[in-house]
Amino acid sequence: MVNLKFYTGEQFPLEMHKVRIVQKLNLIPVTERLRAVQAAGTNTFLLKNEDVYLDMLTDSGVNAMSDRQLAAMMEADDSYAGSQTFSKLEAKCTELFGTNYFIPAHQGRACENILAQVFVTPGSIVPMNYHFTTTKAHIVLNGGTVVETPIEEAYKVTSTHPFKGNMDLEKLEQVVQEHGPDKVAFVRMEAGTNLIGGQPFSLENLTQVRALCDRYGLVLVLDASLLADNLYFIKTREESCRDLSIREITRRISDLCDILYFSGRKLGCARGGGLMTNNDKFYNQIREFIPLYEGFLTYGGMSVREMEAITVGLEETMDLDMISHGPQFIAYMAEELQKRGVPVVTPPGGLGCHIDAMQFLDHIPQSQYPAGALAAALYIASGVRGMERGTMSEQREPDGTEPLADMELLRLALPRRVFTLSQVKYTVDRLTWLYENRRLIGGLKFVEEPETLRFFFGRLAPLSDWPEQLAAKFKADLGDY
Repeated sequence: MVNLKFYTGEQFPLEMHKVRIVQKLNLIPVTERLRAVQAAGTNTFLLKNEDVYLDMLTDSGVNAMSDRQLAAMMEADDSYAGSQTFSKLEAKCTELFGTNYFIPAHQGRACENILAQVFVTPGSIVPMNYHFTTTKAHIVLNGGTVVETPIEEAYKVTSTHPFKGNMDLEKLEQVVQEHGPDKVAFVRMEAGTNLIGGQPFSLENLTQVRALCDRYGLVLVLDASLLADNLYFIKTREESCRDLSIREITRRISDLCDILYFSGRKLGCARGGGLMTNNDKFYNQIREFIPLYEGFLTYGGMSVREMEAITVGLEETMDLDMISHGPQFIAYMAEELQKRGVPVVTPPGGLGCHIDAMQFLDHIPQSQYPAGALAAALYIASGVRGMERGTMSEQREPDGTEPLADMELLRLALPRRVFTLSQVKYTVDRLTWLYENRRLIGGLKFVEEPETLRFFFGRLAPLSDWPEQLAAKFKADLGDY
């Protein structure tokens, strides 16, 4: 990471990589964008990528690979069992995380499924610093209950707290004492709480959580999918860690956890994932499910080419220049939006820039999915595809009631080494126009609502003709594009 003084006084992030392979993008006219979002049931997940200009839906599986990763893919050993490629990945995990066992899976939610099958029983609970959609779904399907135990700052959209992903230790202890340690399947920490703005935890807080788990004999599990961002924030925001290398911080985190799992689609920048542990018992319990759900123990549902790329990607994650790119671009975007009055989550976290849809669209009640409406509106106004992270991303209770999310966010993911600064500026420009015309945006209702993970493939309809009005206003102000 290079700290620069700019002669002109303007501050902006500096890319520490160059572009060597490009992919053509397509920006279709606003009238075609309107038709595309209507055909997609007003759900950005159902848009065709050929109709999307900048895809900020997620950073999962869409981070740019390095030249070294692409080269490594040519060396893959595609043996069904005993692959040398697996041995490389296993050795890299041992080197970086200090774990004896690496268990491959095809992606992060496969790890969640297996952990839930091994540890969660009917009536058990899983305290966590905040839930993730698929994690919660697997726990609930196995009869467990998620108990949120983050610090109070986590629920504040606007804050100066550097580690809003921290666990509230008093709350965690109260939960354990209330339910009893035997009812706690495991304690889960997420590196970069996804649903509340990619907010990190501190190494100090994780150390304290570990001590509490030891007192009560609890298993501590880390979702390390967004570890790269969390490493950057610990290095730059936690005073006691400023002189530690990224490798040293990584190892200290790992040493505090009983089990780590990750999605390679995020950590490692290739498609795959896995679980790591030093515990013989846990390893034997987990591996039973790999041949059943994933594949043999030395590929676990992954392409060996992707495994080669993950091995290199994990090593590249130890490079501060590499892991600083996303957080710095996100911070730049958030700061530029703030200058224009657009409400965003602060401090800026990892994964993406998060727009506060509750404040942006304060005239739309939560029951009408303002974050989903804002995602659709931004697509109409720009061709940029973002993701709803709010009430749409929750699911109904067994009695049919709908819980309202703690936050209504539009997430604009910034995959690593993918977008240029001009594309970020374009998105800021279109969001500024949209904010000035926000009263044109209306609410949504479900017309096709799956019972589980409805945000993925549910279809919605606007409660008025607001998409048509918005498109007409855009065309009058800015033309076709």
